[in-house]
Amino acid sequence: MKRRVRIRGQVQGVGFRPFVWTLARELGLRGRVLNDAEGVLVFVGGEGVEDFVARVGGEAPPLARVDAVEVSDWDGDLQEGFEIAASGGPGAETRVVPDAATCPACLDEIRGDGRRAGYAFTNCTHCGPRFTIIRGLPYDRARTSMADFGMCNACRAEYEDPGDRRFHAQPIACPDCGPTVWFEGEGDAAGVILSGGIVAVKGLGGFHLVCDATNAGAVELLRERKRRPAKPLALMGTEEMVARFAQVSGAEWSLLREAAAPIVLLTKGEALPEGLAPGQSRLGWMLPYTPLHHLLIDAVGRPLVMTSGNLSGEPQVIGNAEARETLGGFVDGFLMHDREIVRRLDDSVERVTPQGPMVLRRARGRVPGTLPLPDGFADAPQVLAMGGQMKAAICLTKNGQALLGHHLGELDEALTWEAYQGALEDYRDLFDHTPEIVAVDLHEGYRATQAGEAMSLPVERVQHHHAHLASVMGENGWPRAGGPVAGIVLDGLGLGRDGTIWGGEVLLGDYRDFERVAHLAPAPLPGGDHASREPWRNLLVRLDQAGLGARAEALLAGYPVDVVRQAVAAGVNAPLSSSAGRLFDAMSAALGLCVERQSYEGEAAMRLEAMAERAGMVAPYPFGQDGAVIDPAPMFAVWAEGDEAPEVAAARFHEGLVAAFAASARALVETGRAEAVALSGGVMQNALLQAALMRHLGDVPVLLHHGVPANDGGLALGQALVAAARQI
Repeated sequence: MKRRVRIRGQVQGVGFRPFVWTLARELGLRGRVLNDAEGVLVFVGGEGVEDFVARVGGEAPPLARVDAVEVSDWDGDLQEGFEIAASGGPGAETRVVPDAATCPACLDEIRGDGRRAGYAFTNCTHCGPRFTIIRGLPYDRARTSMADFGMCNACRAEYEDPGDRRFHAQPIACPDCGPTVWFEGEGDAAGVILSGGIVAVKGLGGFHLVCDATNAGAVELLRERKRRPAKPLALMGTEEMVARFAQVSGAEWSLLREAAAPIVLLTKGEALPEGLAPGQSRLGWMLPYTPLHHLLIDAVGRPLVMTSGNLSGEPQVIGNAEARETLGGFVDGFLMHDREIVRRLDDSVERVTPQGPMVLRRARGRVPGTLPLPDGFADAPQVLAMGGQMKAAICLTKNGQALLGHHLGELDEALTWEAYQGALEDYRDLFDHTPEIVAVDLHEGYRATQAGEAMSLPVERVQHHHAHLASVMGENGWPRAGGPVAGIVLDGLGLGRDGTIWGGEVLLGDYRDFERVAHLAPAPLPGGDHASREPWRNLLVRLDQAGLGARAEALLAGYPVDVVRQAVAAGVNAPLSSSAGRLFDAMSAALGLCVERQSYEGEAAMRLEAMAERAGMVAPYPFGQDGAVIDPAPMFAVWAEGDEAPEVAAARFHEGLVAAFAASARALVETGRAEAVALSGGVMQNALLQAALMRHLGDVPVLLHHGVPANDGGLALGQALVAAARQI
């Protein structure tokens, strides 16, 4: 009995071939296993073949993800025994594995007394760098940045032994043959950090700026040097440190301990400097995920600030020379190594909500994982979706899978735009992608849109909020023929079909098309882009709309209120917008949380959410509704008449907004026009708001984001699905 067995999925670079080898030998089978362009291929024969087929998909190694096991008869020749054969040529039909945090076995070696004791590049097939070092497929050492490091005899023996956990671990290394680490500065890295200094540390996907998280002076120094006044700083600590300084649920521990090792937003525990995340109730924590991180945190003995090594707004630095030039002016030393970072990757950022995990930034450890396309997309063409202007990410579809790329940043920045163009070429080459159609946002001013339209390919233009709706539908596997869905899409700004700026919408649609059923009452964006940065402008126009001009003047004394009103009256640089994000900004300014200027995107809304969390359950503020228009003016009127604590007002705002939108969406399901409600858009990252929506929606089926960002980081997935659906 002989079979040809094809295993598809995340099956290269994870110890899958030695697993197959071990299983086949255990069952007394003959044959061979190899990597090729489509995954893992097995030719196998013997009496235990059926048992082998039954077990090969369900007992896979920890980092493997098996999508399919395809079995067919085979009549070729089989040699005696079972062997691991050479890879079967180049190609790109299989997945590249995301980088994985140091496994317990490797950590024991680092802290032991063997030949890898204290070695900062210890790894095996269950952990270590993958996507950040690979140059091409199949995944072999010669196609990684480890190609420059020849294996010593001891590493070679492990690499060639199918019974060793380092069999074909492409980054395998030891102190005798692998990369080296060194410190550039006075003394050592731990000493500089303990004395209040800042060190640039080279990690997996780029450099971090590191200081002592318990030292308020060091935190303030880092903020001054990086010119980052308030944006929350990520922290790294051991499990003991995290347990001390944060309140951690079981689900949050599970997320922290995943091989992806993301930053997880955790409720504050024992006090750390307020300067780590001013005005926030949570801090972003991650566990050490490389041997170098483990060694550094062991030496310092304190939690570390671990924030991206870059100038504000620019991409993370990845090269040694680049780091010296870019970061030299505001660090006190460099912890360097000589393994090249092929691919820049920020840390992923996630949180756990009552409805499950939520990815806020999809990056290291999560990419380049793929998502299966929903039923009905089997015949879809290869699509390249360009994403948006903010939180840019691209998406490629091929062979029933969608590959959503990593977080790149804001394309207004020249260096980020350069990184975006590099990633575009990189993903297309690495995955042998030949797009038949390109999907872009409606906004002609977006650099991503302009780039897509210049590709000499058929173009599908996808409205911003329709893409958000399709993204959450696709993540949840909503079939192409599954019927229309009511989408509550709340975000900052997106160009609408009517030429105005949308951002607070109830849509009724499927993958191909949609209608706008309800929306926030539009308000001017005085000063255009300035309104996105200066919350007081949004408060002024909303209070004026509510007939509360005198209250606006009292609250905004000292601001150029008259000048802005004149510009709005004349229609000068004051486009209308239904943005929910700008409404959050207005309420945050009303409560004095963030008035003059946001120092980072989303600051006003994040402070408002943190404030509202303190209040518990409250009655909603009233929102008006006239046909399709949801009007916040009654909410501001009741707020202005009251004298409530800021946390109560913040919570009542959340409840009122939720009640109005949930009622519109729920009615679409209850009248049979929609099959479910879908929640998307950047505002949906607000866990308090999402939980309130779930309460108000009751027993209505709801589609939520979990692994795809609700913000513009997930936009490209929705664009790709809309474009594909229109072609089928």
